[in-house]
Amino acid sequence: MTQLARLAGGPAARAAALSVLLATGACTGDLGRPRQDIFSQVLAPQAGFWSATARGEAASHFRFTDDEEQLRDRAWRFVMPSHEKSTFQRRVSDLAHARILPAQMQSSAKSDYFNALTGGSFASQASRYARLAEDANADRLLIGPFRANAMRVVAADRVRMRTAESSPEVAPSQIDPAQARVVENEGLILWVCERVGFRIESYRYALANLVVEMPSREAIRAERAIMALEAEAGPLCKMPLIGVFGGEGDKAPVVYKG
Repeated sequence: MTQLARLAGGPAARAAALSVLLATGACTGDLGRPRQDIFSQVLAPQAGFWSATARGEAASHFRFTDDEEQLRDRAWRFVMPSHEKSTFQRRVSDLAHARILPAQMQSSAKSDYFNALTGGSFASQASRYARLAEDANADRLLIGPFRANAMRVVAADRVRMRTAESSPEVAPSQIDPAQARVVENEGLILWVCERVGFRIESYRYALANLVVEMPSREAIRAERAIMALEAEAGPLCKMPLIGVFGGEGDKAPVVYKG
C-alpha cells in the first residue's frame, strides 16, 4: 500500500485532478462511446486509482494489456444505463466505470428504463416496443464478444499468477500489483454479469408495464428479444473464473467493482 500511495502522489494533487475531472463531467463521443481525450486517458484512470485505493479496493498501477483495455471498453456499454435519457444515472455510472465513484452508487431501480422509454415523444406505441426489442437485441449481440474477451483475460491472469508465484526472477514488489490486477479484471467481469442481469430485469419490467398501459402485438417481438438476451447472458455468468472472490461465475460475491 505504501508503494501505491507514493505512485498516487500527494493529497493536493489528488484533489486537484479529481475536481477537474468531476467539473468536466463524463465526456462521450459518437454513439455514446467514451471520448478518448485527456480526461478519459489520463485524469480518469489516475483519479479512479486514487479513489479505489482510498476506499480500500484492490488497485494496480500496472499498465493494461491490449485485452484488458478492450475488456474495459466493452464493459462500458453494459454498466451504463440502458436508455440514454437516464442522464444523471449515466453520469454516475460513467464515474463508477472509471472507479472514481463506487459502483454501489448506481441506481438499482428497474423502473428507470421504463420511465425513460415512456418519457419522450413517440409516433406510436409500436415505437416503444420496437425500441425495447432493439435494445435487448443490441445487448445480446455484444455479450459474445465481451465473453470471448473476458476468457482471454482470465487465461492470461492464470499465467500471470503462476509465473508470479513460481519464478525466482519476479521481484517481490511485483506480486501485490499482479494480484490486484487479477482482482480488478475478475471484479469487472462479475460487475458486467450483474448489470446484464439488471438490464434484463429492467426490460421485463418495461414490457409488463407497456402491455398494461398500451397492449400491442409488438409485445411478442420484444418478449422474444428479451428471451434471446437471457439465453446469451447465461454462459457469461457461468464462465470459469480464477475465483479471487471466493467462488466462480454467478456464485461469486461481488465485493469489488471496477
